Amino acid sequence: MNGLIAAIQFLTVFRLSKQAAFEPEKMLPFFPVVGILIGVFLGCFDRTIALVWENHIVSLLDVLFLAWITGGLHIDGLGDTADGLYGNRPKEKALAIMKDSRIGAMGMIAIFFGLTVKWAAIDGMESGRFIALLVVPAFARSSILFGTRFLAYGRTEGLGKDFFSSAIQWRSFLWVLLPIGLSLFLGGKALLVICGFFFLTGAMVLFYKKRINCITGDMLGAMNEICEAGLFLVVAMGCAP
Repeated sequence: MNGLIAAIQFLTVFRLSKQAAFEPEKMLPFFPVVGILIGVFLGCFDRTIALVWENHIVSLLDVLFLAWITGGLHIDGLGDTADGLYGNRPKEKALAIMKDSRIGAMGMIAIFFGLTVKWAAIDGMESGRFIALLVVPAFARSSILFGTRFLAYGRTEGLGKDFFSSAIQWRSFLWVLLPIGLSLFLGGKALLVICGFFFLTGAMVLFYKKRINCITGDMLGAMNEICEAGLFLVVAMGCAP
């Protein structure tokens, strides 16, 4: 329970207990569960404000709500990763750029398009919208487990280093079955979403490995954002008039 509470406090703006210790090895397995909790709040928020505003506005407010409830944790990582990995900079230079608190042009572009894609995809959903809002945040946070498992940490210090202090065990992936199971309620699109998740996650891991052969906290955050936007797009497929 302490691991779950710590994971909630790390991934969201909620502060439930001062007693929950920051123990990454106990927190990581619960990332998909926290993703589901975020999805529940997002889905309920979507249904509620849909009583007041039309779909375009609701979709935009959904994206803003998602950024708020997570404290913009992974959005910042997306921007830093885009700044660092753009071009053919050597590994050490890329890592130094990602550590810089300032944001560059590529970071701003990546964040803009990341949030815009989420808005457009959510707005384009015709069926399975609530289930998509429920499971996609869970899939996105599940991708972080794979990045932690298959790549080494690229810095000698940093917030993300604690997540690599010990190798993540395969039993820690059991909760990934939760969004996989719930996605079956999407019907015919379930297989597309599941395959999309593994494709996007695998592609990001392989790209990181080829590019600088390591990973950082920012790059884990970018995995979350890219997976989230990509899977929302998958759900919106086939909804054109």
